[in-house]
Amino acid sequence: MQSWTSNRWWTRPCGGREVFFLAAPLVVSTSCWTLMGFTDRMLLLWHSNAAIAAVLPASMLHTTVICLPFGLATYVGTFVAQYYGAQRMRSIGRVTWQGIWLSLAAWAAVLATVPLVPGVIHLAGHPADVAALEATYYRVLSFGTGGLLVSAVLSGLFIGIGRTREVMMIEIASAGLNLVLDYAWILGRLGFPAWGVAGAAWATVVAEGAAAAAYFLLLRRPQFWRTFHLRQGWRFDPALVVRLLRFGGPNGLQGVGEAAVYTLLVLLVGRLGEEALAATNLALSVNNLAWLPVVGLGTAVATLVAQQLGRNRPRLAARATSTASRAALVYTGLVALAFVGAPDLFLMAHASGVGSERFDELRQVTVTLLQFVAAYCIFDAVNLVFSSALRGAGDTRFVLSATLAVSPWPMVACWIGVAVFGAGLYWCWTMMTLWICTLATVFLVRFVQGRWREMRVIEPEAIGECLDDERHAETHLMYHEAVGAPEPRRAVRRPAGKKRVRKRLLRQVG
Repeated sequence: MQSWTSNRWWTRPCGGREVFFLAAPLVVSTSCWTLMGFTDRMLLLWHSNAAIAAVLPASMLHTTVICLPFGLATYVGTFVAQYYGAQRMRSIGRVTWQGIWLSLAAWAAVLATVPLVPGVIHLAGHPADVAALEATYYRVLSFGTGGLLVSAVLSGLFIGIGRTREVMMIEIASAGLNLVLDYAWILGRLGFPAWGVAGAAWATVVAEGAAAAAYFLLLRRPQFWRTFHLRQGWRFDPALVVRLLRFGGPNGLQGVGEAAVYTLLVLLVGRLGEEALAATNLALSVNNLAWLPVVGLGTAVATLVAQQLGRNRPRLAARATSTASRAALVYTGLVALAFVGAPDLFLMAHASGVGSERFDELRQVTVTLLQFVAAYCIFDAVNLVFSSALRGAGDTRFVLSATLAVSPWPMVACWIGVAVFGAGLYWCWTMMTLWICTLATVFLVRFVQGRWREMRVIEPEAIGECLDDERHAETHLMYHEAVGAPEPRRAVRRPAGKKRVRKRLLRQVG
């Protein structure tokens, strides 16, 4: 008997169930990143206003610097997913090692930028005490860049093969370690001195290094080490490195473009005073509650798109994207309503460790900024889901070109408004909102055009072996959906027992 639910939204291939079980651990993982950032900012606010004001510009500057190598590191997961879909297990080990070598080289380059940071911060015109804390935070984070990049490569392997539960468990443990170290090193608890900003940075570095070590120990299991030929694939492969740079490079540069916009906006806001910068920091910290879970959903979309294209099934890749976009819109819509209707709910933790008079000055401005967040977070969900689908297919050059074409004008408009016309904080946030809405529209139109369906990041010969079989499966699926009939189940042959074999022989004899 055919299953009457087999072609419904939840149970069909790349439907709700498949997207949910792949994305849910990733949403938890990215929520752990939210928890780490939220904890840092909350405890730093308890420490001092200067500390909370210094962390955001320094972290944004560090993010801008590492975006290119981080984009390369995370794009290893797309290669892994397409190789996995094409059943090229040996290539998975090779591309993972190339990502590790590139990450270590990038780490050395990031450390070389540390002496330049004080000069960059001085040009922004921040107060001297805040600028000193910003330089300290950036310097310490740079020492942990190697662990962050290697962790991104190894987690990309597990995500690419669909083993997202392992990623979730490691990220939960890393976030828990960061929470304990933040409490001890920022505020001076558990017998440690109060290190403030430096303590927050060192807690992040130790947590990221521990995550990288955990991923490597997990990969040492025979089911991964032997299956993906990780022992044999450690040698440097110039051809594969060039291919990784060709597709992963634009992915990283696109991240640089977006991070540069946020960083320059924050630096401009810093010219408006400590209160404006602290309120922006709080609003962006709360914004992570809406943004980072959708980042996890976008990672799942990129993985499913890459796997299905590796199997030469672009129609299922499109279905996975559609399923994820609906879930993202529902989630961000509910969060947007909460930001407008109950903003104090998201500021309770920050207010609990601060005097009421000091926090009341920030609350009014932050609540207004959360209304901007509510206005753009739905568009940001569209931006994340559809740009992730394009990256999973390998359309990274368009994503980069669109980002570079759209991003300069909000920065120019903010600078002119602040420096020439004396515009305030809300002008900067208006420009950021329009920028996000424009990017979302561009990526949605590009996806609907469908050029991504013919793109691949892996070698053409890697998918040639399974092409005919996958074309047959795709045609089979399209037929059953066109006539509105459920897909037939494959017949399951039960092993023949002794009585059944005896009856069959008697029928044949007599």
